[in-house]
Amino acid sequence: MATILIKNGTIVNEGVSLKKDLFLKDGYIAAIEDRIEMEADKVIDATDLHIFPGVIDDQVHFREPGLTRKGSIATESKAAIAGGTTSFIEQPNTVPNAVTQELLEDKYEIASKSSFANYSFMMGGTNDNLEEVLKTNPRNVAGIKLFLGSSTGNMLVDNEEVLEKIFSSTKMLIAVHCEDEQTIQSNLEKYKAEFGEDIPVSCHPKIRSASACYKSSSKAIELAKKTGARLHIFHISTGIETELFRNDIPLEEKMITAEVCIHHLYFSDEDYAAKGNFIKWNPAVKTADDRDKIWKALLDDRIDVIATDHAPHTLEEKSQKYLQAPSGGPLVQHSLVAMLEFVKEGKISMEKMVEKMVHNPAKLFKIERRGFIRPGYFADLAIVDTDSPWTVTKENLLYKCGWSPFEGKTFSSKVIHTIVNGHLAMENGIISEKLAGSRLLFNR
Repeated sequence: MATILIKNGTIVNEGVSLKKDLFLKDGYIAAIEDRIEMEADKVIDATDLHIFPGVIDDQVHFREPGLTRKGSIATESKAAIAGGTTSFIEQPNTVPNAVTQELLEDKYEIASKSSFANYSFMMGGTNDNLEEVLKTNPRNVAGIKLFLGSSTGNMLVDNEEVLEKIFSSTKMLIAVHCEDEQTIQSNLEKYKAEFGEDIPVSCHPKIRSASACYKSSSKAIELAKKTGARLHIFHISTGIETELFRNDIPLEEKMITAEVCIHHLYFSDEDYAAKGNFIKWNPAVKTADDRDKIWKALLDDRIDVIATDHAPHTLEEKSQKYLQAPSGGPLVQHSLVAMLEFVKEGKISMEKMVEKMVHNPAKLFKIERRGFIRPGYFADLAIVDTDSPWTVTKENLLYKCGWSPFEGKTFSSKVIHTIVNGHLAMENGIISEKLAGSRLLFNR
């Protein structure tokens, strides 16, 4: 579709909400005016609707290659489109792990033929692939991912000499999963001694404890300061970690940044009784006090980005006992509507939500011409009715795994249309089968 005219919508962008018309041409935003009367191939009446720049999720696990029983780039990017997410950055713990340039490019090749959303993939670091890591092209790869605590995929980097070499040898953004493995294993043995193989899932935040997170995060930050590395810490889950980050300089000047995920803003350890393994994530959902402190840090700009850590597993896998059930869950279809619930409650402004879910990931990763509604930028948009209640059911889930921790939840807002590179990827809730996603590029 060459041209789209969007009329009478409220654009939420760069700290303000204004009623404007938008004209999209050949994949880009061509004009933003109070009133546009140009002819267009498609006209969308956005009266009473909000227009957001498409969400950029900086941390997802779409499970391809090797784990496609859980999800694929096609199924999960389609779920992303349904939720208003137009760009994603995917992680390297697929099978095989993306730890060589060839394996990394294999994922880009798959996405080029199957992704409904824009895509980038992180290069994975291990204890013995420094040479491969340093070949990574900063122009067309989002960053380097290191697991400093074991999680799904067994990519633990625990050789301190190697860590320091990676931190000191690359100018690329290094994203880290921070949990101290020794602390986790020690805690696990303690709970095994008490419960045997039948540890209750409520012990998860005590096994993968706040101290395990803090010990690892603080160590990573210390190393980043020592080496001058550009460090981004994924999924902050504790109150104490928020004290490690600063808000006295602009995001563009920060060398150390932080992300929080939807589940750590939404759930607390009080929810394990009802949700069980379906809210078992690494790092663990912790106390309501941790959640409150994370919210405070998000709102005062110590935490820079909101993402999902979307990580589906099959219902069968999640229905096992705690020790056997893998960590992670699907979230990308519901991240925007979940955050809009907090907007409705007055917990965060709509403009701040857009800053954290869209503008900041674009700035932080230096994504080329995305993340803002500006002339000349790619036309990636989510058009939302913020007064259209609907309930999450198995029938309306697009995740391949077929379940959600939000099942039974009624959200107040609904994504009506999603536009990717100027293409109407979803119209009135119906997803186009035309692939519109393209590889993200970075200004660096």
